[in-house]
Amino acid sequence: MLLIHAKYLDEDFNLVQGDIEIQDGKILRVGKDLPRKEEDLAVDCGGEYTVVPGFVDVHIHGCGGADTCDGTREALETMSRFLLNHGVTSFCPTTMTTGQEVIEQALLAAKDLMDAPIEDGARVVGVNMEGPFISKERKGAQKEEDILAPDMELFRHFWELSGGIVRLVDIAPEQPGGYQFAREASKLCTVSIAHTTADYDKAKAAFDCGITHATHLFNAMSGLNHRAPGVVGAVLEDQRVRGELICDGFHIHPSVLRTAFRVLEDRALVVSDSMRANGMPEGDRFDLGGQFVTVRDGKATLDDGTIAGSVTNLHQEVKNLVSFGVPFPQAVKAATLIPAKAIGMDQEIGSIVPGKRADLVVLDENLDIVAVYH
Repeated sequence: MLLIHAKYLDEDFNLVQGDIEIQDGKILRVGKDLPRKEEDLAVDCGGEYTVVPGFVDVHIHGCGGADTCDGTREALETMSRFLLNHGVTSFCPTTMTTGQEVIEQALLAAKDLMDAPIEDGARVVGVNMEGPFISKERKGAQKEEDILAPDMELFRHFWELSGGIVRLVDIAPEQPGGYQFAREASKLCTVSIAHTTADYDKAKAAFDCGITHATHLFNAMSGLNHRAPGVVGAVLEDQRVRGELICDGFHIHPSVLRTAFRVLEDRALVVSDSMRANGMPEGDRFDLGGQFVTVRDGKATLDDGTIAGSVTNLHQEVKNLVSFGVPFPQAVKAATLIPAKAIGMDQEIGSIVPGKRADLVVLDENLDIVAVYH
């Protein structure tokens, strides 16, 4: 199969024009006027449509009424189908601060779907554990009674139970045992600073211990002040660390997003942090990690007003970023290749390169989705 006369983002995320040849679910060749046989299926993009890599969401709790912590294959299948309809071809179901048994069931369900994927949904490419190793003072929408100090023995249990599919684990490194946890866990997966009371110095020390990721940057952490740079300042200046950004317009002001993308460049990645209310009617109450969330005017909050995840998706966030003034190629790269790098999957997904999976999204002139290939 070939997509011909298409605008697409090449290996370096430059917008070029040409053809993309797909064979056996992988990108075979890219270039101008690729030769083809009469029996080949050729889809003519007419020079109007833009082809981008499939979006990669490494931080998503739920959508379509389902949640990772439901702990069932059925819930993850619901999420998988919903995400594919919005251009997400790969995702990491994300757990929350809940009881051990709930996390275990979520890990086993994710492993099941990862080993036996459905054809009409996005692929599970690992699991993200947001909690329980966070701080009570910065818990956000996480359940306080289930918060634990970083515990490498427990994490290793989760890791082994899942068959090693945990790609990301969050910690508040200033908590007892946090720095040692980072040293050991970073040998198994990406470790992220999250829901933390750390200041600038403690964050920098954590990066020296192996933390290379920051969960929903600017949220649930110390901000940037001219005399107290905080976690945000530490992330912005440290080239070893990538920062997640929720680009729904609620979590971070568009001006701050523009600045963050300019400073972080290829260290910025877009995440949804979506919860089960995503795609469901507003006004209803939904469970998130044992607490109730209500969505009004596109904003998900707990009863006390605390922002509780989002109801956005990566496709909408890319459109938001472009409308905020972030260059289109950078916005797409932050939703594709950079998250793939964050979980060590960039050799398989995240860009339009021969040999990688043919995970592709076709966009029209309004950046609306025309087709999804995976």
